[in-house]
Amino acid sequence: MLDIHLRPLKDALFDSITPMVPSFITPAHITLLAFLCGIQACLHSASGIPLLSTAFWILNRALDCLDGAVARHRHQSSDLGGFLDLLGDFIVYSAIPIACALSIHHSDLSLWLPVAVLEASFHVNNFVLFFVAAVVEKQKAGGDEPKVKELTSIAMKPALIEGTESALFFTAMLTCPRYLPQLSWCMAFLVCVGIAQRTSWLAKALS
Repeated sequence: MLDIHLRPLKDALFDSITPMVPSFITPAHITLLAFLCGIQACLHSASGIPLLSTAFWILNRALDCLDGAVARHRHQSSDLGGFLDLLGDFIVYSAIPIACALSIHHSDLSLWLPVAVLEASFHVNNFVLFFVAAVVEKQKAGGDEPKVKELTSIAMKPALIEGTESALFFTAMLTCPRYLPQLSWCMAFLVCVGIAQRTSWLAKALS
């Protein structure tokens, strides 16, 4: 929901930083470093160290923005780079709720049920997202003008919860893991609303 509106601000900020990145550091290096920071965020969260986990998560988000900016600045954007960037994001996104749950030392259903529902919503949402991308590519191949703005290396139909909103939820989870069940239920609900929005668009596009 907020990604399109915040994209110009994000681009302006990170485009101004790209000239300061040494030439021997490639976009792939930054993507790898972002992924490692994300994994460190999860490990520190699971160990019950919210301050460090949040710090590594913020680094992950900053580097995730920087790799694309550097790639565009140097004209080194590639499908492989986009794939690896998204792969790292999806791994970290899936691991954060689980890591936060592991930091809470009990196995009560009231903790793990909302996490499981949230993870399930991620899987369904990812399926819908990539089907949207497939439809957009089919439209391009047929000479039609796609009706989806591409916010990343693949086309993603805007919805209620996107990258910005997800980052805010994950930040809240890492910072205050004791509220994980409530945050998980809330995020799962919003993801399901986004699934419904994208499914409605797909139904119209495919009819």
